[in-house]
Amino acid sequence: MRKLKKLKLHGFNNLTKNLSFNIYDICYAKSAQQRREYIEYIDEAYNARRLTEIMSEVTHIIGAYILNIAHQDYDPQGASVTMLIAEEPVEKRPEQTESPGPLPESVVAHLDKSHIAVHTYPESHPENGISTFRADIDVSTCGLISPLKALNFLIHTFDSDIVTVDYRVRGFTRDINGEKIFIDHTIHSIQNYFTEDTVNAFEMIDVNVYQENIFHTKMLLKEFDLDNYLFGIKAKDLSIEEANTIRGQLKEEMLEIFYGRNLKRSK
Repeated sequence: MRKLKKLKLHGFNNLTKNLSFNIYDICYAKSAQQRREYIEYIDEAYNARRLTEIMSEVTHIIGAYILNIAHQDYDPQGASVTMLIAEEPVEKRPEQTESPGPLPESVVAHLDKSHIAVHTYPESHPENGISTFRADIDVSTCGLISPLKALNFLIHTFDSDIVTVDYRVRGFTRDINGEKIFIDHTIHSIQNYFTEDTVNAFEMIDVNVYQENIFHTKMLLKEFDLDNYLFGIKAKDLSIEEANTIRGQLKEEMLEIFYGRNLKRSK
């Protein structure tokens, strides 16, 4: 993709830059009680208040301003937060005074259509003891602010085993000559926005459609320490056979999520 020159735009930048995450945490909880406790732990660790704090930090990182926050914890599990954000701070309404209002030609309006949303989905199944936690995050911005700045913060804030990232630039804006502009920055891969430690920590696959300004990266954590995936038990308390069985179940679960399809299970 060619490097873009600095653009001179006609009016406001109407391009929408959308960054979407699916972040997964995988766990093995042996008993029904441990599975319930895992869900309770996740619901507490990533409740609406905590998610609001994380998304507020994302807003700060990308250089935006919060206009409105809606958040909700759900029964029996899960939480959601949605924020309306703007590229510039919104001025407070002036106090009511006996003074003339502005003339029509002096009224300036600024419309921003940016938002951040996060939804969580803890789940488990009694058959094999595997429990998962998924966080869906959507950062959509207009103007000069870019959601790509929040990539590394989000990946490291959540306990990420598998990450699916989609980035797309939608719509168009115009330069001073009236020519349409469908992307206002150079991007070859989402991976180029990761820090070195993030790149080294994950196996990654890119699927990009450059002519459509669509960029996709899938990430699978390289390091596998069984103790990091056990809830309520330790690897040293398991027999070698049981540890190997659980390790195989966990890796199969992670690969199925990473590739988006069920693998043939051994009987």
